[in-house]
Amino acid sequence: MADRVPRHQALKHRLSDGGILLVPSVYDALSARLAARAGFEAVIVGRYSVAASRMGAPDIGLLGLSEMTDHTGRIADAVPIHVFADGDTGYGGDESVLRTIHDHAKAGASAVMIEDQTWPKRCGHMEGKGVVTREEAVARVRAAVRARDGLGLEVLILARTDARGPEGFDEAMWRMAAFADAGADILFLEAPVDEREMESFAGAFHPPTMANMLDGGVTPILAPERLSAMGFSLVVYGTSVLGAAAWSVDRALKAIQAGTFPEDVYPHGDLIQVLGFGEDG
Repeated sequence: MADRVPRHQALKHRLSDGGILLVPSVYDALSARLAARAGFEAVIVGRYSVAASRMGAPDIGLLGLSEMTDHTGRIADAVPIHVFADGDTGYGGDESVLRTIHDHAKAGASAVMIEDQTWPKRCGHMEGKGVVTREEAVARVRAAVRARDGLGLEVLILARTDARGPEGFDEAMWRMAAFADAGADILFLEAPVDEREMESFAGAFHPPTMANMLDGGVTPILAPERLSAMGFSLVVYGTSVLGAAAWSVDRALKAIQAGTFPEDVYPHGDLIQVLGFGEDG
């Protein structure tokens, strides 16, 4: 269609309209369909959730690029909303970063996250993570931006730093500024430890900033209204959907084991409606 707004431009406009965007992390196409059905405008496909659902394993770098793009593509095919993809470290040098951005954009992502952890990486709220040098971190973001611009891809670059834990808040802020200068569209400082750090980060940059509300993580859990007042444009809920699913499945299995029927489940007729049975197309 001649008047179609490219998905990355539509997302950029949404982030600049003044209302905070709520982005649950989903683990498969079904959870993404439930998010879209609930009225969410975007979801994120985080490696943490994909590793858990696809391998039953923690986020310690076990998944490769092809597995992540396949999973992201299946989710993007299932829902008509924005999908944020997890490009991790870019899986190598400039050419690997280029492929990471290209393949995720081709899979249907509206934005791709690139981070500065060392490989193998781990969840941003786990102990023992490390980050690459400033030069390598900025080079990854520059390579992602060049890939997007050079190939004309309809995708935003979400630049993440995990430097707060191993290197301190000032170093994390330096990297955020450098990533903004390198052309990142969205900035994400992972694992700030208090509201002062969150507010200092959220209000310091021109590109939209992202918060991560992780159950049991080091960052304070705040309401969207408070995050918006701080200056955040979007907030991700990193493990809430996965945690709720695991808890519910555990309860259902225990009920079955005890010889009773599980409570709080979708009846068959409702479930097939969630799955889109009878939808046109």
